Amino acid sequence: MNFIIVTGMSGAGKSTTLKMLEDIGYFCVDNLPIPLIGKFAELSLTPNSELTKIAIGIDVRTGLKNISQALESLDSYGLKYEIMFLDSDDDVLVKRFKETRRAHPLVADGRVEDGIVKERELLKYLKSRATYIIDTSHLLTRELKEKVDDIFSKHQNFANLFITILSFGYKYGIPNDADLVFDVRFLPNPYYVDELKNKTGNDKDVRDFVLSFDDADIFLDKLEDMLLFLIPNYITEGKYQLVIAIGCTGGKHRSVTLANSIYERLKSNGQYGIRIEHRDIEKDGRR
Repeated sequence: MNFIIVTGMSGAGKSTTLKMLEDIGYFCVDNLPIPLIGKFAELSLTPNSELTKIAIGIDVRTGLKNISQALESLDSYGLKYEIMFLDSDDDVLVKRFKETRRAHPLVADGRVEDGIVKERELLKYLKSRATYIIDTSHLLTRELKEKVDDIFSKHQNFANLFITILSFGYKYGIPNDADLVFDVRFLPNPYYVDELKNKTGNDKDVRDFVLSFDDADIFLDKLEDMLLFLIPNYITEGKYQLVIAIGCTGGKHRSVTLANSIYERLKSNGQYGIRIEHRDIEKDGRR
């Protein structure tokens, strides 16, 4: 029996995740009242039950009173279950509510920000019990689907950490959400090579130029070594989102090349969710 409880912040993607689980064969029930969780589990455990993969969605709409007792009832049945918690940054949640013109379930006539604060407090217990915490702040729908498939279809090991490798240009400002920032302006600039200046680090000849310098390889080796040390410690401390920003002057050549390179190195490790983003690559052609 595979039994999953899907919960999390309103607007973080819970309903979308339930649909993804349904697509891979789970029997899904959304908005199940808390008192019915134990009864539902009991029915699913009856002999000859055809239900072998179940996902239930719970959130603040049904109220979370007695949620600890409900989970204890699952334990008493000997049912092994997992909790997936969907989270997102507050500003992203506010933006999503505004885009959909929905009211927050806890403050129908008030400010969305106030509802988010109340909701985080109510969900503290479930988040502390979560098997998986997925931050959807920067995830595309297909990226969320890949994570769900990796965990529940491919049964890959999952660390509650999602890494974004972000290239940027200093001339446009340091990313506000960056956790770690690395300056690669010490490397020769392809902008000053006529045949490269209008290309980007996604082009092979720019990449070959940047990586032709020994200092680039040394930097990547040292950065990879440091990140492989830091990441498990971040996970231990409960961090579940890490933005690693790599910057050059314009965010088109050196930073893109090195961001792509460290992305490939960490991706091959296979232990963490990871994505690549080039914030300033489409901006003007100046260095």
